[in-house]
Amino acid sequence: MIPINTLQPSRTKGYVTYGLILLNALVFIWQLTLSQGQLASTYFSLALVPCQIGGVPVGETLLDAFRSMFLHGSWTHLIGNMTFLWIFGRNIEDYLGHRKFLLFYLLTGFAASFAQVLINTGLCVPMIGASGAIAGVLGAYLILYPGTRVRVMIIFFRFFPRFYNIPALLVLGFWFVLQLFNGITSLGVDTAGGGVAFFAHIGGFIAGMVGAFVYTLFNKPPQRSIYPE
Repeated sequence: MIPINTLQPSRTKGYVTYGLILLNALVFIWQLTLSQGQLASTYFSLALVPCQIGGVPVGETLLDAFRSMFLHGSWTHLIGNMTFLWIFGRNIEDYLGHRKFLLFYLLTGFAASFAQVLINTGLCVPMIGASGAIAGVLGAYLILYPGTRVRVMIIFFRFFPRFYNIPALLVLGFWFVLQLFNGITSLGVDTAGGGVAFFAHIGGFIAGMVGAFVYTLFNKPPQRSIYPE
């Protein structure tokens, strides 16, 4: 099930969403100018490495977590993350406003990073990618727009794509359950060679849900599209 777009219109332009996509793309283009050795060294010097953290995360550790959000391992890694950000980020930015959305994105990104660190404290592999912060956006979307239809593509037997409009609650709920299942099954598995940071996805998603819920306690909920039965 591959999300294509949402049917929830935005009243404002998603300048921060577009800016984040552009910045991530520019950083990746810069990464392409580095040799394999330089790139590996860059990951270790700029990104968050769980086994190098001691005590309360401050200073350089927070800076590492920030930089990790803009580093990616491949074109598919980058495109997959930016596609989800483009699909779901614009509506959240429309509701929160540009500045609050940027702050929300970064805070959930930090929460995601340190959720993974808590699970894999001894992991000596750099954590890279925007997926933790984007998971925060997905969590917020589940709270703010649960009934909004998401256009998804489902491929049957690898050759026959079909398109459906499915409520965000089902699309994002399925995504979260999948991350939770993969995260639990990854416990105890040797990750010395790297892998997917499932608990960053889980932590970011929960942080996004909590943040969005708390925000709606003090602000009007967003206007949602109404669909005919």
